[in-house]
Amino acid sequence: MKNICLNIEKALGTVSKEQVFAREAESNACMATLHNGTGAGNDFLGWLHLPSSITDAELADIEQTAETLRSKCEVVVAIGIGGSYLGARAVIEAMSHSFDWLTTDRKNPVMFYAGHNIGEDYLYELCEILKGKQFGIINISKSGTTTEPAIAFRILKKQLEEAVGKEEAKHRIVAITDARKGALRTLATQEGYKTFVIPDNVGGRFSVLTPVGLLPIAVAGVNIRELVAGAVSMEKATDESVPFAENPAAIYAATRNELYKAGKKIEILCNFNPKLHYIAEWWKQLYGESEGKEGKGIFPAAVDLTTDLHSMGQWIQEGERTIFETVISVEAMEHSMIVPTDAENLDGLNFLAGKHVDEVNKMAELGTQLAHVDGGVPNLKISLPAITPYYIGQLFYFFEKACGISGYMLGVNPFNQPGVEAYKKNMFALLNKPGYEKESEAIKSRL
Repeated sequence: MKNICLNIEKALGTVSKEQVFAREAESNACMATLHNGTGAGNDFLGWLHLPSSITDAELADIEQTAETLRSKCEVVVAIGIGGSYLGARAVIEAMSHSFDWLTTDRKNPVMFYAGHNIGEDYLYELCEILKGKQFGIINISKSGTTTEPAIAFRILKKQLEEAVGKEEAKHRIVAITDARKGALRTLATQEGYKTFVIPDNVGGRFSVLTPVGLLPIAVAGVNIRELVAGAVSMEKATDESVPFAENPAAIYAATRNELYKAGKKIEILCNFNPKLHYIAEWWKQLYGESEGKEGKGIFPAAVDLTTDLHSMGQWIQEGERTIFETVISVEAMEHSMIVPTDAENLDGLNFLAGKHVDEVNKMAELGTQLAHVDGGVPNLKISLPAITPYYIGQLFYFFEKACGISGYMLGVNPFNQPGVEAYKKNMFALLNKPGYEKESEAIKSRL
């Protein structure tokens, strides 16, 4: 099997290869800090050897539970927010038919998502569409009290129990939560839900290869064994024993930090395949939560191309030169589509007749990359041989490993997220949550 690969050549007009490779010792030290567990956040390093430590029995348990839900449900709602939602959706969207919900010969349940917002209309419309449907719930929350998923679960649990009865409902609800404590663990024990554990030493944004991601992915019919196998191969390819010059995660971390030092404060993840949209959403959380602290950190943004070339393309080409791009390029498509000949040729496209649509897309990709580099935007390129579970597994682990190295190179703890709590404290104070009386008084005095 081939590996995904990284090419930094089109970033070397802003920084030199010598500058990137001058960071080898620093990168190796950060890699050692990760593997030795001597750095900040070392109690959240369970992801580091997670792929190679997943057992056949664990995968079989997830697959069996997924099959139970698949046999009972035409729709499964995955409830979660942030890392409890994005990784699974990224894989499912990448591996599904683009118009999956309209297909009539379905083999897999439709996957819906809840608990990732507090949209009243969204929840109302979800509940409406579920009426008369055989549905199940995967509730993902370490505590069971995170506001967004807790509201969604309370509403959907009530609807499910009213539809099929409490006894049957408990066979359609799976809880993925803490091993011992928390509201969801207590409820799951009381009700008799099937449960899986969110490991204590794996943070949410690194949890896609735990049951948090693997169960919804398996329910959607994606081969989780291939996904894990891809991650295992990249775990080996980015191990601390691999020399810097051959280690794509180390080079990516060093290059982006050198670009940051050169004034490139924004990284735009670009893809030329619409199936990868949620890969970018997952990536934004991974790097945003890991590096954005202490007044530091590259801002992670994303665009879908060529779509966004007709909106954001102007800014990327000629806006403030504080950006660099990382392009995810997919080499082979699953399907074949040829541009036909038209006798009248009113659109002037006969010069493309007989070409694959993807050939046109590849030339758009190359032309865009060249234009942006000419416009002063350094470009990194990550090539995927194809969109398969195996290569997505590789991509996930590559980004995770590079994120750990990069965060330490930046000088922050890549595994905490203290800033996430700020909005919650204000929200709870404004809602008069018990225990927030002083905060409520203080914030209302400001208003």
